[in-house]
Amino acid sequence: MTFESGDDDGGVVPELTLRMGDYEKLRQPAECEEEAFGDVEPSTPRRGRLIWFWVKVALSCVVLGVLAGVFIKWVGPFFMDKELMPIINWETTTFSHPVLALVIFGSVALFPTLLLPSTPSMWVAGMTFGYGLGFLLIIAGVFVGVSLPYFIGSLFHHKIQGWVEKYPKKASIIRLAGEGDWFHQFRAVTLIRVSPFPYILFNYCAVATNVKYGPYIMGSLIGVVPEIFVAIYTGILIRALADASHERHSLSAPQIILNVVGFCATVATTIFFTVYAKRQLKALQKEDELLLE
Repeated sequence: MTFESGDDDGGVVPELTLRMGDYEKLRQPAECEEEAFGDVEPSTPRRGRLIWFWVKVALSCVVLGVLAGVFIKWVGPFFMDKELMPIINWETTTFSHPVLALVIFGSVALFPTLLLPSTPSMWVAGMTFGYGLGFLLIIAGVFVGVSLPYFIGSLFHHKIQGWVEKYPKKASIIRLAGEGDWFHQFRAVTLIRVSPFPYILFNYCAVATNVKYGPYIMGSLIGVVPEIFVAIYTGILIRALADASHERHSLSAPQIILNVVGFCATVATTIFFTVYAKRQLKALQKEDELLLE
């Protein structure tokens, strides 16, 4: 295909076309603009931010690893001698294992109702019973510990609802638990439990959302699993440091490396679940806002 130029010499200029079989495809204006401005990748800034994010994560892990190594090697044993060893000795000489199991269960079950933290009891469970029995004791206590505030809070539903409305930003997150069907409520409760939202406050504030007990208890039990394993691991680490301090010897290099790796993995897992939960909660909030519009 040709066309005549606008010059005075009346020359003929060929037009560039792309021939494919028996058809000719003319270049679109958008393609010409892309060639004029060059190949631009819109995802390049995003890719750069993603790379920088993982670089910061790697550097943070290295720094945490060094700090953990210093703590395990020098600070930990000194702290054990002065503070924790007397408590551990008192615990082992005062309570038998069955009695200690009842104490741990009771504290995990009742402390949240009294607005008291139960994490130290979870540490003791890890120190004494390890992952298996320690997890069973804690999850049984959590079942009671999140159920009692739910039923007690139901008696003061209107007062709690009025208190929650004074904090609209936090209330917007809590209300997610009471919206939608069973699965939506279960998902929202699970994410709230994993997120940094205060564990004890949500036990009472949940009733203000009209969330059903079924999705509430199932979401709570699943959502606290990461926190339980972190607490048990912390207790096991404390026990290892206490044993090394009691026997007056330092940890060997393989033990230090294993504990540092475990500590870093625990921190990284906690950060991952927390960030994931916060993002999913924001996505749920946006979905609800779109539905309201």
